[in-house]
Amino acid sequence: MANLKEVRTRITSVQSTKQITSAMKMVSASKLRKAQNAILSMRPYAAKLREIMQNLSHDLEGSDEGVWADDRGDHKVLIIPITSNRGLCGGFNANIAKATRVLIEKKYSAQMKSGNVDIMCLGKKGADSLSWFYKIKEVNTEIFNELTFENAVAIAERLMNEFLEKKYDKIILIYNQFKNAAVQILQEQQFLPIVESEETATNIKDVQANYIFEPNKKDILEALVPKTIKIQLYKALLDSFAAEHGARMTAMQKATDNADDMLRELKLSYNKARQAAITNEILEIVGGAEALNG
Repeated sequence: MANLKEVRTRITSVQSTKQITSAMKMVSASKLRKAQNAILSMRPYAAKLREIMQNLSHDLEGSDEGVWADDRGDHKVLIIPITSNRGLCGGFNANIAKATRVLIEKKYSAQMKSGNVDIMCLGKKGADSLSWFYKIKEVNTEIFNELTFENAVAIAERLMNEFLEKKYDKIILIYNQFKNAAVQILQEQQFLPIVESEETATNIKDVQANYIFEPNKKDILEALVPKTIKIQLYKALLDSFAAEHGARMTAMQKATDNADDMLRELKLSYNKARQAAITNEILEIVGGAEALNG
């Protein structure tokens, strides 16, 4: 009977866990719909702005906005891993921490040893993981409490000022790009300085011929470049936010399915143990009756 009691306790425990994971899955699914709509609406706009900016990046030299494309090497680097504030989302945060370590060890190990690599974590979980290996310059856990363009702009403007003041030669974002609820694509994106993509460099003449500047190219650059830089950070945050809820929804669905499997096995074990106990009791009664009759 003690064995039956243990199995009943485990069944109750697993049922409670299943209720929690199922509820968390539903909450994440609800948040995912809103986050997915936000990133899917933002992505085409951000991509087109980035394409235009990259096409114009070769024209930045000699202009006031040319500083954003100023390649000063990588003596002083700022790496920004974007994670979540909460866990229970599978390998979402672990993948970012691993990618950050790989990037530092393979590309910036010399700078790290000389103290020229800073890490600014957007999200608590990234700091929790990376603080075991590196000194974290700053942790921002507030951005995902209210993810708005204004709050993202505040961070972007600060980063832009630090780049402008030559505090950093290169700023790199590492984040999960949202593809669907089950798939996140790890991204390593150079935030500053602006870089021209290979595709853009190949087709630059054709694309340039289609541009008509009004009022003039200088004014366009002065307005477009800073705005585009800010939007790229906001897009990365939206991508990560949607990917987080997708990863958590998937993880909680798997946890709920595992709980169902455990419950089936536990109930089968319980029924077998209960049947064995009943059989033993019947055998004892029959044996006692036979003894009395004998």
